[in-house]
Amino acid sequence: MDQLQRTDLELEGLLEALLFVADGPVELERLASVLDEPLDRVVQALDAWLTRHQQGGLTIARSGNRVLLTTRPEAAPLIERFLGVEGSARLSTAAMETLAIIAYLQPVTRARIDAIRGVSSAGVIRTLLARELVQVVGVLEQAGRPELLGTTFAFLQYLGLTSLDELPMLPELEQALQQAPQGD
Repeated sequence: MDQLQRTDLELEGLLEALLFVADGPVELERLASVLDEPLDRVVQALDAWLTRHQQGGLTIARSGNRVLLTTRPEAAPLIERFLGVEGSARLSTAAMETLAIIAYLQPVTRARIDAIRGVSSAGVIRTLLARELVQVVGVLEQAGRPELLGTTFAFLQYLGLTSLDELPMLPELEQALQQAPQGD
């Protein structure tokens, strides 16, 4: 189907179909390329789909330039019961503390996390990596090339978020951002 003939609703439906069959997060650029549509039109169609399906059982989670079709967080208990799966195990206080540091400061090194927490976070980070709540997103270009950690789509799902923008702003972070010099 030629993109000039595609209505907004048709584009939304095609995006929904592609995200449904995807085996994980998909880059926006890949969707635009496959659909032979401009990136901004794809983003607009995704936003329109989200608006149209606010009360539905599905939502689109976003992290950077990647999107994922997923179930709404409110449906998790029913889905777990339907599938006969016990609720996911809770994270320890240390894991939640470490996860919060990674979420707010990402990308961040283990050394920085350790400095903030005042204790070694190696074991906790291994647990978070194993549960796929965090991932290695790069390496720092310095001696030792330490890994940079960031959150994953599983993190967003665990907290019931569709994007990192939904994280609550911490008063201390907000104050620091207001006092920081403004760039051009």
